[in-house]
Amino acid sequence: GDVVLFQGDSITDSGRDWGKNEFNTIPGLGHGYVLLSSAQLLNDHADKNLTIYNKGVSGNKVVNLLGRWNQDCIKLKPAVVSIMIGVNDFWHTLDFGYKGTLQVYKDDYHKLLDGTTKELPGVKLIIGEPFGVRGVKAVTDKWYPAFDGYRQVSRDIAAEYGATFIPYQTVFDKAAETAPGSYWTTDGVHPSIAGTSLMSHAWLKAIGK
Repeated sequence: GDVVLFQGDSITDSGRDWGKNEFNTIPGLGHGYVLLSSAQLLNDHADKNLTIYNKGVSGNKVVNLLGRWNQDCIKLKPAVVSIMIGVNDFWHTLDFGYKGTLQVYKDDYHKLLDGTTKELPGVKLIIGEPFGVRGVKAVTDKWYPAFDGYRQVSRDIAAEYGATFIPYQTVFDKAAETAPGSYWTTDGVHPSIAGTSLMSHAWLKAIGK
């Protein structure tokens, strides 16, 4: 069966056990949107013998993905690669002294996807938009308008590489009409339980499942 790989930062990682190279298990998949999405896929496609990995690592930026991509992507020979990255590329410039720029983010993302499409011809790419829920803890007015540039780059890159794009910012903005941002996210960046389900629904909808 096909290998499906989720990649990204803490939102994807979501407490998975790094010490275990497991697929299709809760320690291997963590307890975030990856788990909920994977559970649905495995239920809906029981005849497909899918192998689903989560290789998200908390704190990662695109440059970190580049550094571990051969091991944590190419060698797994995935048919589907879902990437959600970018919030730390921006956030860490504000609060953690990171010197990267929007151009660095863009260039590194291109490098990542150029390598991926070369090594894995025919791979299906899914790009998740980095998002912030404004006014909830970490996400202050200082984020804007600069952070919007990172969101735009992810959208542009998805179009350029023919990837499926998941507009998470729009998803969270729309959800805020039903309940406040603090209901959907714990700190403006990481989803709450409700936000985790919101993300999973958006992911599954985007891939047409």
